[in-house]
Amino acid sequence: MPRLVDHDQRRRAIAEAVRRIAADRGLEAVSVGQVATEAGISKGLVQHYFPSKDAMLRYATTTLRDQVDHRVPGDEPPDLRTLAVSLLPLNEAGRTEALVANAFLFRALKDEEIAARFREGYTQLHRILTALLGDAQASGDLAAGLDPAQEADLLLAVVAGLGDAVLLGHREADEAIALVDRHLSRLR
Repeated sequence: MPRLVDHDQRRRAIAEAVRRIAADRGLEAVSVGQVATEAGISKGLVQHYFPSKDAMLRYATTTLRDQVDHRVPGDEPPDLRTLAVSLLPLNEAGRTEALVANAFLFRALKDEEIAARFREGYTQLHRILTALLGDAQASGDLAAGLDPAQEADLLLAVVAGLGDAVLLGHREADEAIALVDRHLSRLR
């Protein structure tokens, strides 16, 4: 009887191998051979699913979006502070996600398809933050004269900058959280 193969699961496993390599050694270390070794499969199997390194990297960016999606529960809207803090690289998993995202960000400068995925992710986060800030404004927790969309842009910039500072060891996790709290307190 032939084995049933979950092709989506295989693609995801390959993408996970790409992410692990990218986090550890950068995207320049990603090759069909390195990914095959990391995933514990043959080069031929990697090539069966992805005819080129570009195809493999582009697919891997779709799984980056999953990292953002898992932070934003579908049923319950997240708390503004909780969401903002969750975007910081505060633990090993967050650090790995941030390293991978940064590696792909540089790739996006040369690959329009990857750049489009980054823009989609930013737009999704911006939309969620704008809605949360709008809700805060309606309930009196955000100053009436502020524009929720502009404040969402500023919050994303603060979190991105603090995330990089934590990655580089310029800020400790608790300092970054305190600065997010300070920024949010200024919006009241």
